[in-house]
Amino acid sequence: MAIPSAAGMELQDPKMNGALPGGAVDYRQEREGFLPSQSPAPGRKPTQFMDFEGKTSFGMSVFNLSNAIMGSGILGLAYAMAHTGVLFFLALLLCIALLSSYSIHLLLTCAGVVGIRAYEQLGQRALGPAGKVVVAAVICLHNVGAMSSYLFIIKSELPLVIGTFLDMDPEGDWYLKGNLLIIIVSVLIILPLALMRHLGYLGYTSGLSLTCMLFFLISVIYKKFQLGCAMGRNETAAENKSAPSLLTQGLNTSCEAQMFTADSQMFYTVPIMAFAFVCHPEVLPIYTELYRPSKRRMQAVANVSIGAMFCMYGLTATFGYLTFYSSVEAEMLHMYSQQDLLILCVRLAVLLAVTLTVPVVLFPIRRALQQLLFPSKAFSWPRHVAIALILLVLVNVLVICVPTIRDIFGVIGSTSAPSLIFILPSIFYLRIIPSDVEPLYSWPKIQALCFGVLGVLFMAISLGFMFANWATGQSHVSGH
Repeated sequence: MAIPSAAGMELQDPKMNGALPGGAVDYRQEREGFLPSQSPAPGRKPTQFMDFEGKTSFGMSVFNLSNAIMGSGILGLAYAMAHTGVLFFLALLLCIALLSSYSIHLLLTCAGVVGIRAYEQLGQRALGPAGKVVVAAVICLHNVGAMSSYLFIIKSELPLVIGTFLDMDPEGDWYLKGNLLIIIVSVLIILPLALMRHLGYLGYTSGLSLTCMLFFLISVIYKKFQLGCAMGRNETAAENKSAPSLLTQGLNTSCEAQMFTADSQMFYTVPIMAFAFVCHPEVLPIYTELYRPSKRRMQAVANVSIGAMFCMYGLTATFGYLTFYSSVEAEMLHMYSQQDLLILCVRLAVLLAVTLTVPVVLFPIRRALQQLLFPSKAFSWPRHVAIALILLVLVNVLVICVPTIRDIFGVIGSTSAPSLIFILPSIFYLRIIPSDVEPLYSWPKIQALCFGVLGVLFMAISLGFMFANWATGQSHVSGH
């Protein structure tokens, strides 16, 4: 689907004999309140979006949104490519990127009408109080899934790193068990950071997180050329005793890349890709802080960020797949030798990035819960601490009980991702844009309706195939 430019999709105020209809008058007034174009009266402070004067440059906004997009889903993309083929995977990834850009266009258009910057507030404007509850619930579900995926990486990688440093078997000693280590990390590192009343200083970790992921990409590319075909090497896939029989999956067992392929695990791949591009709850806050904000300018920020992440995702998946081919697992770092110094540094970098990201992901969940359950209450430290503790306990239990990172990506990607990318933005557009400005049967609203229907179909099909796999005992075919 071609993504219309911000200028091409800009809504025009319809005129009727020199006068605007009622809905369009409200639309114009709200837009002018959202992005004032006229100078204020002398001595009067300019009216800013949500009373906040944006000072963030275009480049820094791209950096912040890219950091919001980048997640631990990058570790599962090579596995996704192994079950779709190189060309089919890249085509699907491009489609998801374009659709994500279009959905951001819908959000920015709606925000321009109602003059608000919070996803939950758009839900309330479009669907009333129930809409605010639904949107907050979806965001909480998505961020709990993100926290779970980050902690699962800590659970699977930290024992290997510590065992390598101490020259010990990670499976032998009780204090190197992953379940225990994620509890220790949660209590000693994540919880203290999550208890801060303001987490603004954690914004300094954005650069560190992206740098760590860039280091991960460079290392994956380097290891491809160093290892060549790793299918039969004892130090990689063949060393993993839990690796399944590739013949039972119908996958290629030679060092030959498949351009197009399909199997029962293919329906985990699109949710993984969709999960990797979800950044929508952060779009409007970044819009608020953008210097000289306009819909065109913010859409450009989104397009550049999504394009950069598409390149990083594509390169990581391609070189990871071309290293291990069909034997690649859902968590790619497990495929490399535990004794490799470079891979040890990569594991440390990824662990550092995801550990410092967990408190940032927890903060929007706590804010949403406070708005839903205690909307008129003043700040309370006991409540602040209790919500953080409950969330961390919930996520730790989930990570300990869910056996593979693929299950986390698949379920959350099949529910919250289509809601945030497809369904909710289309509903907002259909409900918020005045019918006097865009009639119900106009092409933009027909596009938005089709976009929402696509999200519902995507959710139903993905969940259906995953539940079918679980019912037939195939959910862990490629697990670890």
